[in-house]
Amino acid sequence: MSKPIVILGVFVADASFRADRQPEMGETILGKSFALGPGGKGSNQAVAAARVGGDVHFITRLGQDTFGDMALDLWRDAGVNPAITRHGDNYTGAAYIFLDAATGDNAIIICPGVAGTITADDLIAQSDLIKGAGVFMTQLESPVPAARAGLQIARDAGVTTILNPAPAADLDDGLLALCDWITPNESEAEGLTGVPVHNAEDAGRAAEALLARGVGSVIITLGAQGVLVCHDGVHTVVPALSPGPVVETTGAGDAFNGAFATALARGDDPIAAARFGCAVAGISVTRAGAAASMPTLAEVTDLLA
Repeated sequence: MSKPIVILGVFVADASFRADRQPEMGETILGKSFALGPGGKGSNQAVAAARVGGDVHFITRLGQDTFGDMALDLWRDAGVNPAITRHGDNYTGAAYIFLDAATGDNAIIICPGVAGTITADDLIAQSDLIKGAGVFMTQLESPVPAARAGLQIARDAGVTTILNPAPAADLDDGLLALCDWITPNESEAEGLTGVPVHNAEDAGRAAEALLARGVGSVIITLGAQGVLVCHDGVHTVVPALSPGPVVETTGAGDAFNGAFATALARGDDPIAAARFGCAVAGISVTRAGAAASMPTLAEVTDLLA
């Protein structure tokens, strides 16, 4: 029986600009295309988890504005249960996304808006929801004190905790010790440990450094190289799955994290959960958009078969 997944994070409206390159300061260039759609790491992870069968509850703050309405419409369609408050004195977040027209790689500026004012009290208000979950997951787009409060409530209740440490930030050992799992990418792992990560061997050294700081288990996502899982003293590389050509990498990490949380909540072992996450991420990068690229459970099952 799958247990609920509770995710703390932010929703932002993604304004995506596709061009041959980023402009220099003071320069104006012509782009290839523009799209406005839903984003934010936590929201993307919630959508990914819900679309592959998770019972997902999302904690955040929204503004009383059009982008807030966009969030509620998205979650309704995806099957995400909002555990939110709305505020008229601040705005729903937004993000600028540059997409390289040739490679699909991205560069992002995020303004969390009212979600940047989430406090520990917001998490305390949702403590019963968190305590009843199978998995609690957060990232670092929300304020760190709120993330810490959620992780502490979950830890005290015996709920599996996942921290996706993005965007990168300095984290103390006390917060890391609240994490059953931490899921950085290469650059985030280097920022936390000082170990440059270019391959699975490097990732193993970074993972051991994180374990030494009190984390329970580590997954380092390595893009096209897959992921390194460090659990119970064993390092396992789970390869990436590529069902088609890469269109856009925005949201791939969120796809992995949402799917990994879903698989853990339904009782999968960590390696199977990581493989499930790689399948969801592999499908997502073949499509444009972040939330829009998240696949269904049937699509993932077909790929894994």
